[in-house]
Amino acid sequence: MKLYRTASGLVVEDNNRYHSSITATLDSLLTRDDLEQHLPELIQGWAVVDGSSLRDLRAPIGSQEVWGAGVTYHRSRDARMAESPDGANFYDRVYDADRPELFFKATPHRVVGSNQKVAIRDDSQWSVPEPELALVITPHAKIVGYTIANDISSRDIEGENPLYLPQAKTYDRSCALGPAILVSSKALPDSTEIRMDILRAGKLGFSGAITLAARKRTTESLVSYLFRHCSFPSGCFLMTGTGIVPEDSFTLQQGDEIRISIAGIGSLVNLVG
Repeated sequence: MKLYRTASGLVVEDNNRYHSSITATLDSLLTRDDLEQHLPELIQGWAVVDGSSLRDLRAPIGSQEVWGAGVTYHRSRDARMAESPDGANFYDRVYDADRPELFFKATPHRVVGSNQKVAIRDDSQWSVPEPELALVITPHAKIVGYTIANDISSRDIEGENPLYLPQAKTYDRSCALGPAILVSSKALPDSTEIRMDILRAGKLGFSGAITLAARKRTTESLVSYLFRHCSFPSGCFLMTGTGIVPEDSFTLQQGDEIRISIAGIGSLVNLVG
């Protein structure tokens, strides 16, 4: 079962049938620990619509914050050590430490959905997309769903000084979520693949894939640390890190198309603009 947010309301896809509501809100749903059991009953009272209702997608977020986890894949550790020679030891130590790197990424107004435009900073010369699995978490720290995240990052700004991480990571349209929330409290299998393709002028400029088996940290551990001394009254999203990093010579350009796909969730597509 997948949950979409559109310009006109919420849509639930269930066994190739689409149920729509103009009154239900994500805030009312993403606070429920029993969302997976509650949603099939709830949509019985919703209107049945056709697939065209998904034309105008929005990011599947209400008032939730978006957080990120870094250095959770070996490839990410190597890339961040390379981009910041002076701070390389910090990233190496984080990779092996019990405590993960967690950082604030975005408020809802900085998040875009599928088929909307992400942004790159004009004071950065080296910007990359970071394709990630994002957890949908209730106020009680229960994972009730998954979505795709694109964590746009300015590698040169962070590489200049790790203390510049907030400027490298957090700015308007630096985060994309979507196209939907896969509603499930079950862990995704390690064989689940994340794939990213970047098209430039209609031609493939970069392609990469990785499975969840390459993660260093468990989702349970990441959630546990995120909720230490931190509350989320409407729930939150947690991006779980990337293992797909383009070569150092690659930087995003205006007009690039970024496609990130995860089986069972769909494809998150964004233009840079």
